[in-house]
Amino acid sequence: MHMNRRSFIRVVGGVGLSSVLAPRYAFGASVDAFDADGVLAEAASFEKDGGWKLDTQHYQQMGGSYLLAHGMGMPVENAQTTVTLPKAGKWHVFVRTRDWCPGEWQSPGRFRVHVNGTVLQPVFGAANESWHWQQGGSIEVERAGDVSVELEDLTGFDGRCDAVYFTQQHAPRLPNDDLVELAAWKDKLTGRDQLEVEEQEFDLVVVGGGISGCAAALSARSQGLNVALIQDRPVFGGNASHEIRVHTEGIHGKGEGILKQIDTEHYPNGDADAIKDQGKRDKAMSASGVRRFANHIAIGLEKDGDTIASVEAREVRSGIIRRFKAPVFIDSTGDGWLGFWAGAECRYGRESRHDYEESWDPHGDLWSPEKADDRVMGSSVLWNTERTNERSTFPQVPWALPVANGHEAIQGEWYWEYSDNDLHQIHDAEKIRDHVLRAIYGSFSNAKRHPKNATVQLKWVAHIAGKRESRRIMGDYLYTMKDMTERRTFPDTVAEETRSVDSHYQLKLTGSKQDFLSKALFRNPGGTYYLPFRSMYSRDITNMMMAGRCFSCSHIGLAGPRVMNTCGQMGIATGYAASLCKKYGKEPREIGSQHIKELQTLIGYEKGLG
Repeated sequence: MHMNRRSFIRVVGGVGLSSVLAPRYAFGASVDAFDADGVLAEAASFEKDGGWKLDTQHYQQMGGSYLLAHGMGMPVENAQTTVTLPKAGKWHVFVRTRDWCPGEWQSPGRFRVHVNGTVLQPVFGAANESWHWQQGGSIEVERAGDVSVELEDLTGFDGRCDAVYFTQQHAPRLPNDDLVELAAWKDKLTGRDQLEVEEQEFDLVVVGGGISGCAAALSARSQGLNVALIQDRPVFGGNASHEIRVHTEGIHGKGEGILKQIDTEHYPNGDADAIKDQGKRDKAMSASGVRRFANHIAIGLEKDGDTIASVEAREVRSGIIRRFKAPVFIDSTGDGWLGFWAGAECRYGRESRHDYEESWDPHGDLWSPEKADDRVMGSSVLWNTERTNERSTFPQVPWALPVANGHEAIQGEWYWEYSDNDLHQIHDAEKIRDHVLRAIYGSFSNAKRHPKNATVQLKWVAHIAGKRESRRIMGDYLYTMKDMTERRTFPDTVAEETRSVDSHYQLKLTGSKQDFLSKALFRNPGGTYYLPFRSMYSRDITNMMMAGRCFSCSHIGLAGPRVMNTCGQMGIATGYAASLCKKYGKEPREIGSQHIKELQTLIGYEKGLG
């Protein structure tokens, strides 16, 4: 280890490395300039969520894990907590919130705050602003001690609260736009900046608990490795989880024994059968011995030259940071966070059709453009309804109708997908999710005008979007369309697939009035195609592998193997590779060049390949 080459980065804000903290808690005057004499109640730490959902998916974009009043048009039960105020007197209240759908209409995400039973006069979530501190008036406290705080949802339409702050200053200076300052300030107010970071050591750390990450953890654990699996949600499975409800597609390849434990039946997307499959997955992961760290958001890492030394993750409820050390790391975050933070070369968007001769496109420029751009496949929000025995109404949603643009529907599917050149699938993830929510509520409202839908009511609407594509981390080999269509074989094959090359485009590009619906373009590869191990480790970071949609590929190269069972095969390959890294004291690249037949045998290819 070369200590003089060691660097530490902690990232809050996904825009780039300008939001880096180094060294730990070296914030200085930038934090001291803010009011820090008050009391902070973070929404993620409330004692009771009530009917509010804990939303962790936009931490890197807005600086918190917030409570979301996701009631599908019906106000949800109050969230509650207790705050200890150290002095009597007048306390001013500020709430960090967002008006998620500003416009000429009444904002949909409105809520009130109760303190000791008194309703603060402002209505929150209606200030025509993005994330900000909204002044909430003041309260008089007769004596020091506990006060109760409640969030009262007024609409059921996704009001959101990050934190409530009590201060005796009338006009305090509070951090907001600089997410690095905001995170440091929150840590200072809660005393977390005085805590030693708990360090744990493992043989392998997997970041991202979707099907790819679960498969990687299971295969590594089957070889006796001590494995940590870090996931930013309370459940594992990613797009296959009961929170998103996409059924797993693709073949199991040689990984059936592992993938059958964590995959899904082929239920309709959005169906409640996902709950049953979630139980199966949870049982398998629990029995495996993998150390699971649910509700832990990866926030940064430590590098030693071109090697990752450790990864840090923040526990959602408490905000406490834990540090995970290992000789090998697997990035299965989907968005390629580890690779991005570590400085690995990444790609985003479509290559030119001439770069890799990915020129097949019966529709012109929809498959691969003449000139490279930042368009990618979009994110979907699944939803469904149910017919009841009674007539039901649905609230007026004038704020949603412009997005629906006349569309009517009582059921969602995968093609409720939003991608826009002006919005980035990572940086603008909250806006993208919100746009599809407006499409859902507006389209359902339009459908409810018809007598035949009088007894139809919303049953379930996801509050988490299922992503298809974002960053791709470059490895020693970049996988392309021709690898599929020519069905190329590789001496380091570790996964296989048969499904069509399947890239999506927005119907709006062909004249549709709706910008939230997409269509698939298919090309049949004519049989089985193969994926090489060289696409599953970083060419820049010596001890990091990739499993899932952030593997090394072109935009069209992702279009075939991006589905979950195939990504799970990548997880299995990288997990077994990690076991060989430990066995031989080698890096992933060396496993690929020196021990590939042993890796292939572990995966299930008889006597290896090549």
